[in-house]
Amino acid sequence: MTVKFDDRDAVAHGKITEKPLRERPSVPTWALKLTMAVTGVIFGLFVLVHMIGNLKIFMPAHDGVHHIDEYAEFLRTMLMPLFPYGGVLWIFRIVLLICLVLHVYGAFAIKARAAQSRGKFKRTGMMGGLNTFTTRSMLVTGVVLLAFIIFHILDLTIGATPIASDTFAHGAAYANLVASFSRPAVAIFYIIAMVVLFLHLSHGIWTAVSDLGITGKRWRAVLLFIAYLVPAAVMVGNSLIPLSIMLGILS
Repeated sequence: MTVKFDDRDAVAHGKITEKPLRERPSVPTWALKLTMAVTGVIFGLFVLVHMIGNLKIFMPAHDGVHHIDEYAEFLRTMLMPLFPYGGVLWIFRIVLLICLVLHVYGAFAIKARAAQSRGKFKRTGMMGGLNTFTTRSMLVTGVVLLAFIIFHILDLTIGATPIASDTFAHGAAYANLVASFSRPAVAIFYIIAMVVLFLHLSHGIWTAVSDLGITGKRWRAVLLFIAYLVPAAVMVGNSLIPLSIMLGILS
């Protein structure tokens, strides 16, 4: 950023400067925002599909087999024998991990550049309300979600102690969910994380609409509706699982 002014005396006396407030970055800010928009859309699609798969826990078992266990096995056997057992699932995991690293790096890089460019001057004149709250808390909600992702993987994917339940067993998706959410603290943390996800994802999708250059009035109206509908559906759908287990509906 360069400040320009035609008063040479003011420049000479140091009242204003033509020096850049920060060095030119190796990766332009527009590229970081575009990367965050694309990776954010990928995460939005992932959590939606993941939620739909998780809701299979409410389907009645047949021949003693739960539908969610069949779904978990389907993910591991997908496209066999073209891919080895679990191969496609690991491709998904690697892609999501790369997206996560890029998304987190972009968030902190843009935040640091904005603070450096503004210097001691803070943003003013914001209108208030939910949109302003989500805007200002994006970094905080992002950190909370990152902590939740790590906890979720240790709890229901890896089964690491002492995070996971004592009865964790690989491949037993139904039993692992019931055992994990039978612990009230874990169930409440999961529900809180879903509320945080709603705040972060709703604002993130709407920001991605602008960063991806979608400017049509009708398209923006439709996508603004989607920006709240999808995160709300994910929040409600995923929260029903720990609530149902805590209330004894699922056991």
